[in-house]
Amino acid sequence: MKTADFDFDLPDDRIALRPADPRDSARLLVVDGETLQDRTIADLPGFLRAGDALVFNDTRVIPARLSGVRQRPDPENPGQSLTVEVEATLHHRDAPDVWSAFMKPGKRIKPGDRICFGKTADAACDLGRLDATVTDKGDDGLITLKFDLSGPVLDDAIRDVGVMPLPPYIAAKRPEDDRDRLDYQTVFAEHDGSVAAPTAGLHFTPALLDAIRAAGVSTHAVTLHVGAGTFLPVKADDTADHKMHSEWGEVSAQTAAALNAVHAAGGRIVCVGTTSLRLLESATTEDGVIQPFHGDTAIFITPGYRFRAVDVLMTNFHLPKSTLFMLVSAFAGLETMRAAYAHAVADGYRFYSYGDGSLLFRSAP
Repeated sequence: MKTADFDFDLPDDRIALRPADPRDSARLLVVDGETLQDRTIADLPGFLRAGDALVFNDTRVIPARLSGVRQRPDPENPGQSLTVEVEATLHHRDAPDVWSAFMKPGKRIKPGDRICFGKTADAACDLGRLDATVTDKGDDGLITLKFDLSGPVLDDAIRDVGVMPLPPYIAAKRPEDDRDRLDYQTVFAEHDGSVAAPTAGLHFTPALLDAIRAAGVSTHAVTLHVGAGTFLPVKADDTADHKMHSEWGEVSAQTAAALNAVHAAGGRIVCVGTTSLRLLESATTEDGVIQPFHGDTAIFITPGYRFRAVDVLMTNFHLPKSTLFMLVSAFAGLETMRAAYAHAVADGYRFYSYGDGSLLFRSAP
């Protein structure tokens, strides 16, 4: 399909810069075929049934945006270094001391460069020091950083010098602040590793979870560490030419067995967010059996995909021409989602990470 098929007009003032307070007071657009209902997140339990399973992503966002300087020897002044200010957004942990990252400006970065994070070009690199060496530069724009620190010590250093990686459409309008360290984290957050929040989960509160469980709905955690590639636009004219960046995920044997039992008993699997959906679909066989999963996934879901595991999806409103809008169009139908998004824009719904939510029921194959 053409990427242009997934374009739509979105006024700039529809982009939410702060989340709703309280979280479950955000609006919820319920999309069931041609039927649209304007509700709130707090109404979610009324659309679930006893015996359903709610699946959420328990990843925790780390302060993955790092500022520093690139250093390399000055050929004209032996013993001196040439420095340029740079910014890195960590993407995927490849080893205890290695991360792949997107960097800017990245065009002139090359293997062998030293990067000193936590400083500016005119500051000494000692307090809050975090150094790395560029070991590779891929055609896909990813740069491999081998840090001087490793494991938990590296994790601590990243927390010290990094900031929350707000999406570009928010960061362009305001700086990250202390509120974001709380706002950009779900109540499910348990395992460090994401550089972007699983944003549908931002709507949940302990009270909402209590109401869902009281309705006879079981809750289950999976882990998908969201990478910075989620912010990248689709540049290919044809969706078949787009390459997804991989992300690490895990579905435990216990969770897989529980979800298979839910389906066997006639219950529905309701995913909170596209991240948990992508992970479950990656873990599910052609005949619909969810298997334990531990590793990377680069699944790319577009219209025509046959869903094997997930029946209902709760998700936020996504970017035009994004892989996530392609996914929801595959799930509920492209024309259905065009109509739903047109309604959302006209009715003042708030879009993107801090915006409102939608509840989508899977269309017939």
